[in-house]
Amino acid sequence: MINFERFREKLAYALDDNLKTRQWYNCLDYIIIGLIVISTVEIFLSTFNSIVEKYGYWLYITDLFTTIFFTVEIILRLFCIDLIDERYKGVKGRLKYCCSFYGLIDILATFPFYLHYFLPVPYSMLKVLRIIRVLRIFRFMKSFRLLAAALSSKSRELFVSLQFLVVITFILSIVLYFLEHEAQPDVYENGFYSVIWAFAQYIGDPGGFADNPPITFWGRVVACIVGVLGIAIFAVPAGVIGAGFTEAIEEEENKLLRREYAKKVYNSFQRQLDRCTRNYIVPKFQSIVDIQVRMGMKVDEILDGINESDNLRLINLASTKPIEEKADDKLAVEVFLRNRSYGCCINRKSKVTIVSPASLADPVSGHFAFYVAKFGGFNFLSREVGELRPYKSYYIFKDENDVDGLSEYLEDLRCLAPDEDSWVITLLVASGANEPVYPTQIHFGYGGKIGDESFKTTDILFNNVELGKKLIDNISTEMKSNYGFESDCQRYHDTSSPNLFVRHLKKRPNTLVLRYEWSIGIWNSESYAVAMKIADSINSVLEPEVEKEFPTDLKVKACAYEDYLG
Repeated sequence: MINFERFREKLAYALDDNLKTRQWYNCLDYIIIGLIVISTVEIFLSTFNSIVEKYGYWLYITDLFTTIFFTVEIILRLFCIDLIDERYKGVKGRLKYCCSFYGLIDILATFPFYLHYFLPVPYSMLKVLRIIRVLRIFRFMKSFRLLAAALSSKSRELFVSLQFLVVITFILSIVLYFLEHEAQPDVYENGFYSVIWAFAQYIGDPGGFADNPPITFWGRVVACIVGVLGIAIFAVPAGVIGAGFTEAIEEEENKLLRREYAKKVYNSFQRQLDRCTRNYIVPKFQSIVDIQVRMGMKVDEILDGINESDNLRLINLASTKPIEEKADDKLAVEVFLRNRSYGCCINRKSKVTIVSPASLADPVSGHFAFYVAKFGGFNFLSREVGELRPYKSYYIFKDENDVDGLSEYLEDLRCLAPDEDSWVITLLVASGANEPVYPTQIHFGYGGKIGDESFKTTDILFNNVELGKKLIDNISTEMKSNYGFESDCQRYHDTSSPNLFVRHLKKRPNTLVLRYEWSIGIWNSESYAVAMKIADSINSVLEPEVEKEFPTDLKVKACAYEDYLG
């Protein structure tokens, strides 16, 4: 499964139309461009009878080869299009791609070739469609993207200016009719002819409608005004598009600069050796000041880089402190792994899935959950992307369709935890933000109300209650004996809501909600050792028979999450 996904990811990189990726990926892009040019030249040469008579066979072979190549390329592109662009996920997304500009070009320029084998369609007629294949080069042309961006950014101004010119021209046309009707009743028989005459001026009068110009003085005045508008109808849009093109170039330059800033901020998250576990770990966060000092960046540059990146976010470390501490605001940057529209999904083929539904809102909580899953070899699911205000929860909700990305999130959860023997361990934080400090540091929930510490909850989240009890006892004992952390069961937090995320699943897996004191995951020097101990406790109870190799990539000094094996 992991190898299959990695193959799709590599394929997506190779077909992403980006000529600035790694050399191997660029080779395929250049091959595609070269074959587009060869195909276009072949179609051009086939218009010469003398060349066709002499080299017709080779032209046909060239045509056949390029068509087969592009057929395979389109199939592979559809196979991984959701990784290239998140808008095209699923069957509906792929159909949407087929109806897009480049999708239609792909289909019309390739698949009609096969029709003449099944239908009595002239082969030469089908070749006409394939000349549009040259439009695919626009995918790789920066100038076309800039022009498209200019038209898009100035579309409203263009529409307004054209509206104005059309309305004024129509008014002048009607005025022209009343001025010329008595003088030329046969020519200006009604308003339709005067309107046709005026608009024909703008397109060079290809139908000969303007052969009879106005003959009255005021009619000629109106005709002069229409002539001036004829200049304006091209000059105004040209000026608007020119301004948009300049802005698009500036925006492109600024975007490249912001990407450089994002790369520098990302590179500041070089993995560091954790003394407790002896593993190279991604830093939990980098303060704005640290990045300024280490990377030589200004605050504005750091913020621009964060806004440009899709795996960096700004956090306030004060929110990780209990309300009693009255902590001062401290801005920092967090990096996260993202391979889904909502965040991150990793399938390690384990029957245990670590879920972090609030990584977006709770700084570093997703980071801690990631390492619990990493150390234990568990599946991992984390919500990393979305709006903070208004915040819509992935943990408790009424309708999955009301929250962006939630349907995809739940679908991935159903795949990771498909049956009643699966286990979902949900990690959340406590004793931070607006919460008080609790006497206990580890809080377990399994479907009951606050204060119900029994295992007789009406709608308990365990399918195997005895195994659930054993898991809680094991984690509690390890946390107490190794770190002095006290535990409780549903003493301070409610998990009885009918809108809890796992209650939306038809086949409900065993579920344990584990809340830990925020300081354990972010401020404790032994936080990774704690994560490893929790992972070991889960493995010893839920997957004792499974032999798991410790991830070797934790011994590699690299940058952030790059080159992690899953």
